Amino acid sequence: ITDASAIVLVGGKSSRMGRPKALLPFDGEPLIVHVIRALKKMFAETVVVAAPDQELPSLPAMLVRDEVAYQGPVSGIYHGLKAATKEVCFVTSCDAPFLNLQLISQLLAQISDCDVVVPYWQQRFQPLHAVYRTSVLPLLKDQLERGELRPIFLYDKVRTRKIPEQEIRRLDSEGLSLLNMNSPAEYDAALQLWNKRNSISVSVELFGVARLLAKTQFVSLDLAQEATLAQVFSALADKLPVLVGRVINSDGLVSGYTCNLNGLDFVRTPNTKLSSGDKIFILSADAGG
Repeated sequence: ITDASAIVLVGGKSSRMGRPKALLPFDGEPLIVHVIRALKKMFAETVVVAAPDQELPSLPAMLVRDEVAYQGPVSGIYHGLKAATKEVCFVTSCDAPFLNLQLISQLLAQISDCDVVVPYWQQRFQPLHAVYRTSVLPLLKDQLERGELRPIFLYDKVRTRKIPEQEIRRLDSEGLSLLNMNSPAEYDAALQLWNKRNSISVSVELFGVARLLAKTQFVSLDLAQEATLAQVFSALADKLPVLVGRVINSDGLVSGYTCNLNGLDFVRTPNTKLSSGDKIFILSADAGG
């Protein structure tokens, strides 16, 4: 989208989390990088609003800073809108790992005759998953001067469209795009949910000597999407170290073993891609392979 900007607020205290939320590892990268990566699929311009002395990794975004630390989301929204080059901006926070681009697009589509479009989820406004026009800047500045640090004080003063829960559920049935993480427990739960939603499950059946060594016939593995046979062999080595050197080595399978995929094709190429539900059979000469 070239006529709208994305704004990500990262300047909170993270007091309940106990460490900076923007730097939490998520899917192999800092959380702020994960969020920006998602937004870059949709927005040509992304603005990150940080605290005055906050440390952040190098980011593919415009970085601006609050003039005064910890003035809350009103200050972050104000400085983000002030820096953005587009009249319409989607605002979110750095601790929202499940952004739904279809929902964001729907919010943007409803700003034409409004100043703010904001979801209303579980009987609460969601000001950090909302769309704002830069025309509200003077009102936000007035709020800061009065110490009114909650964005909802703005909504009665401008043309605000409230998006009801049933409309949100049409595109995001569980409201995961509105989920944020404020505590270590919430962070752990989000990581588990992300891994579950972004993984594939495959099964491995062992024959012959491999089965005798492992003392098991079946092994279930949860792997990242786009996983290959190389990841299967690596996961097997971690789960069944007794196979290392006898059945599995750094190159895949040792000499004398072969691998069959779904009972159809014999494959040895480590970069063979897998799909969820695939069945891998590892056979040796002892098993008739």
